[in-house]
Amino acid sequence: MTSVKEFRVTEEPTADSLGRGSFVFTDDYSVFDWGKMPDEIPGKGASLCTMGAYNFELLDVNHIPTHYRGVVEDGEERELGETTEPPREMAINLVQVPNLRYEDGYDYEGFYDAVGNNYLIPLEIVFRNTVPVGSSLRSRGDPADYGLDYDSWPDGVVELPEPVVEFSTKFEERDRYLSRDEADAISGPAEIDRLEELAFAVNHILTERADRAGLVHEDGKIECLYHDGSIEVADVVGTFDENRFSYEGQEMSKEVVRQYYKREHPEWVDAVSDAKAEADRRDDPDWRALCDAEPPALPNSVVDTVSEMYAAGTNAYTDYDWFGAPELDEAVDAVRDL
Repeated sequence: MTSVKEFRVTEEPTADSLGRGSFVFTDDYSVFDWGKMPDEIPGKGASLCTMGAYNFELLDVNHIPTHYRGVVEDGEERELGETTEPPREMAINLVQVPNLRYEDGYDYEGFYDAVGNNYLIPLEIVFRNTVPVGSSLRSRGDPADYGLDYDSWPDGVVELPEPVVEFSTKFEERDRYLSRDEADAISGPAEIDRLEELAFAVNHILTERADRAGLVHEDGKIECLYHDGSIEVADVVGTFDENRFSYEGQEMSKEVVRQYYKREHPEWVDAVSDAKAEADRRDDPDWRALCDAEPPALPNSVVDTVSEMYAAGTNAYTDYDWFGAPELDEAVDAVRDL
């Protein structure tokens, strides 16, 4: 897993009952599935926690069930509007997450033998409104597959006629996209139709909120839990790490950092790609052990610019000045100059 959130457990979940815990958002970042990179982006954790909490409370208003309990300040669970400063910790309900074993393939049958009636569904449900530069959709399909009248993918962002929902693996060492039948086969009792319905609903709500802030919501994902026959949205929703947003044509998500590494350190990006390909050839899930290069740290100027992007974007999205950050126009202009 490549999460840059810390995970705290207050009460362990059981086969039948929810537990309690929290996410603590760090200033670490991850690109290309690498995991923790060599430096930090100041304020990123508070930005993501604030934006994620705002979105969970927005989903609650729209009657979408989630595992969100509130944000944590001074050891107490509170609504976002009750806090005195940007939060870094989010309280959540917990379900079981057993190890997904690998022996000549991933053992999903063993996974479900261990989870009972209370588990995190081993899928990511991805929704797409546009096809920006860097989207994996470009390498997995032709424009005509999505109702677009192009012979090949254009260089710029392409708007889809209708949102697209896809499924990918959650607990495998490297994410892979699945056909609908494959996703159905590993979703357990959770119905694929319901997962798709939730993804479309969440996408609609986030897209409307982004539009009010002058942002374009390009794509994102949800993860879901299954508990006692019901499905709820889990993990974190609609942040600049989980989703891609843009402002006046400029990407403003962690894709900015991905593209910086592609442009300035292609040798490391190529080494990661080669390691993943070699791992596929060997049928070995641990591709990082095969990578012969370490990621370079970001220059201070890039760290500062990306930090201000997260802060300014969160202020604009939530329509509240949580952070002492430049106006969105200024922050995005700085990103263009990277």
